[in-house]
Amino acid sequence: MSLLDLHDSIFVFMSSSVSRNITYREKKQHKWQNTIVGALSFGVLSTLVSATPGLGAERIAFYYPPFGEFTISTDDIETYAESGRVTRDFAFYLNRVPSSQRAQFRQLLRTHFKLNATLVSQVSYSALGESVVRRLSELIMTESRQGSFYALRSALILSATNPKGLNIVEVIRRYPSSTIRLNLTEGQSILTNFSELLRRRDRVVGGLKEVATAEALNQTTDFSQQPDLRVNGSFGYKVVSLEMNDVDRSRAFPVDLYLPQNNNNRSGGASTSIKPPFPLIVISHGVAEDRETFAYAAQHLASYGFAVAVLEHPGSDAKKIQQYFAGLASPPEARELINRPLDIKFLLDQLQRLNESGSNFVGQLNVQEVGVIGHSYGGYTALTLAGATIDVNSVSKQCNPNNSLNLSVLLQCRANELLQQNISIPSFQDTRVKAVMALNPFGSVVLNQKGFSKIQVPIMLMGGSQDVITPAVPEQVIPFTWLTSQNKYLALIENGTHFSTSEKLNASKPVLPVPRELIGPNPAIAQMYVKAFSVAFFQTHLVNQQQYSPYLSYAYAQYISRAPLNIDLVRSLTSEQLEKIFVNN
Repeated sequence: MSLLDLHDSIFVFMSSSVSRNITYREKKQHKWQNTIVGALSFGVLSTLVSATPGLGAERIAFYYPPFGEFTISTDDIETYAESGRVTRDFAFYLNRVPSSQRAQFRQLLRTHFKLNATLVSQVSYSALGESVVRRLSELIMTESRQGSFYALRSALILSATNPKGLNIVEVIRRYPSSTIRLNLTEGQSILTNFSELLRRRDRVVGGLKEVATAEALNQTTDFSQQPDLRVNGSFGYKVVSLEMNDVDRSRAFPVDLYLPQNNNNRSGGASTSIKPPFPLIVISHGVAEDRETFAYAAQHLASYGFAVAVLEHPGSDAKKIQQYFAGLASPPEARELINRPLDIKFLLDQLQRLNESGSNFVGQLNVQEVGVIGHSYGGYTALTLAGATIDVNSVSKQCNPNNSLNLSVLLQCRANELLQQNISIPSFQDTRVKAVMALNPFGSVVLNQKGFSKIQVPIMLMGGSQDVITPAVPEQVIPFTWLTSQNKYLALIENGTHFSTSEKLNASKPVLPVPRELIGPNPAIAQMYVKAFSVAFFQTHLVNQQQYSPYLSYAYAQYISRAPLNIDLVRSLTSEQLEKIFVNN
């Protein structure tokens, strides 16, 4: 688990806590106590991802007007964490926390995160980790009411020397001030903004369902009588492993090419009229993922007659992050924003060459009809190949400083480093790419409306309502309204997370042990959606098999929808409709 994963875990805890507190406030019970506890909880939890050595904090203090100064003893917190016993002083605060949250809060205090000092040091000294710590240092101050980035980073590293792992109470103990003072004004502002994000998210989930239902009024297809796209098609497949070496960029990377194979004895799902040369689909993974993460999608598409190339991006794949955590490599660079799409352009060039001569699959690939599937960072990669461009003005405006609660903006603002270094950022559009499917993509800042509006090829965005890394509203729903393509689709998985569509997150050598809360319930359901919709989308828009177009509808989404990850799909949504959803729901 990385510093970012740890921050995400806290974000999940905050999400559930704030959602409960909203209901609590709506009942108008103990309004000011909730405000205090909300801000206090945010501050205490935030120390988990921060801090340094020395004296060790004995108290956590904050001032809340007009009620005055409040102080909590670190000993009282530790006693509660270890034994569950509530001291008289601590009871004043704990009694104001809803009983349903107390066990969760104590469990968090008791949890030891498996982070060693070397790993924490590596991450917190990286540009991305430093951004997180600096943001949190605005909330946590020394006794002299001064925020200290170095104090937070040092306390975090020192607390990770505990053989059991990093622990929240240990972080507090390592902070080099007898008193930790919480910046309640900043904390309250963040909490208010966070609450509004949650409200907007919940409104959108309900609002999109209404829009999608209206779209479905004239849809009459009986999908029980149609081929089932959730099961494999009629082709078998073989895997050809290749090694790409872009000498000009010093980028070498492996590729697995899934080639359809005729199998007359195979009993499967829908038959297909696709024949060689097979249309090509490229799959681009997210940070710390690899060729296995979406192998299930590659195998499924190959069974329907698509050739699928699954590559690993050497600057941000599982191997790179593993080496970084071991202290054997530098962190992912800002240039990944450039190198990732260039990896795919190079791959297409090489596959085109091999398809013409010198390979055992000569003539089997149609490299002029290419689809791209990307997840997270790979989603951004897919968008740029489809024509989206980096919006320099947006990056300059929104990253100086970055005050967003959207975690993906930390990655997006790496583009600011490229601007500061006067690195030229070209357009990555590739005319061979005819359709893209972006799963949990980001781009609200780095591409913004100007970049998204340049995409003209068919596009499907898929997000999860519980995604705390690339949140659905700012990263998929709002950008969907910016798209000007005539064929666009937005699929939203209720209760889906950032990792719902990913498979094999913990392979033989786990890189990022993703917490269960971040994976969410039954990811097999979300992966089934990816399989079914990817077949329908690329059959319709890459092969022009219009008999598959009815599957790209709310009616089909409802037909295959399964609790607790129900899915909705819309084909049109304007900024005016979205504004009404925010206001009316």
